[in-house]
Amino acid sequence: MATRRLYPFPETLNPLTGVRFFLAVGVVFFHYQLSWVYSSDLAGLFNRARLSVDIFFILSGFILTHVYLLGERPPPYRSFIVARFARIYPAHLVILLGMGTLFLGASLVGVAIDSHHFSITSFVRTLLLVQAWTPSDNLTNWNGPAWSLSAEWFAYLLFPAYAWIALKLRERPIVIMALATLAFIVIDYFYAHATGVILPRAEDNMGIFRIMPEFLFGIGLYYFGQTLNPSRKHAIIWALVASAALLGAMQIGLDDRIIVALAGPFILALALLPKAGVTTFLSAPFLLFWGEASFALYLVHMPVFMVWRNLMQKLFGLEPDYLMGLPELICLFALTLALAGGIHILVERPGRGIIRSLFLKPKADMPRPA
Repeated sequence: MATRRLYPFPETLNPLTGVRFFLAVGVVFFHYQLSWVYSSDLAGLFNRARLSVDIFFILSGFILTHVYLLGERPPPYRSFIVARFARIYPAHLVILLGMGTLFLGASLVGVAIDSHHFSITSFVRTLLLVQAWTPSDNLTNWNGPAWSLSAEWFAYLLFPAYAWIALKLRERPIVIMALATLAFIVIDYFYAHATGVILPRAEDNMGIFRIMPEFLFGIGLYYFGQTLNPSRKHAIIWALVASAALLGAMQIGLDDRIIVALAGPFILALALLPKAGVTTFLSAPFLLFWGEASFALYLVHMPVFMVWRNLMQKLFGLEPDYLMGLPELICLFALTLALAGGIHILVERPGRGIIRSLFLKPKADMPRPA
């Protein structure tokens, strides 16, 4: 069989970095809209913005293929896993320890805490990033969004298996995507039968099943993208159509699984823009910074949200289910952004460097950081 012609992606895929900020903001506002004063009719897009997590999972497979799976063999496993640990763990650890400190402080001043949600066992499971690996009927409130970090860590640990499939089938990316789609359908069927909810609703309760096919789909999507060489005009049209289709489906509330399916064309369309020489606002330095800081924003927003609402209740005698107006939302979001930026600069970046310097040789055969 003749080898098909490939059109490599450029080394830097800025639109995929910039869009991460909007994906993280979508998750933030998904949680905000559950407690704001505005009509639920306005929240269609924000309600489905929780599916940004699925976009992140597909994007993760796509980007790690770009970084690690373009040669004839996968990277050394130790080097890979240390690099991924360095990428995700410093911010997670600091935020989790911060939540633990707040919990102890609240206990000391007599604030009632639901020990069912804030147990020592769940703290340890969250610390070890295994909270989404086993069946559970309890959302881990030490930091709810960290369930997806647990799922990502599981995919990283399985990366040699993903790499084997990728390098075996990279000449047939449609097969990889078909396998991923079939796996999603099968897992979704059995997960829904066992739990009563569809796979895109899996979180602490075996959330690893949610990432497994999506990560693989991102790998196949990347190799498929290498076969495309659109003109500037076609790249722009594809990006506009794919974005409109995804956002429109989210706003009108289509089935979650349809929205997840539309995430693939959306990611690919954005990745094709720099290949076609198209520069958009997603490549602006401001958005590139916040795209890099989106991980911190995603992780820190729920702890800030919880502390903020509890503080407002205590200060102003509000009910636990009080609704937030625009001024409060602006203040809350501004505070969250400030903390996320600080964590990115003061924790993520130096923490990544420290871990790499401790556990990786200076001349380790590693690709550029992702």
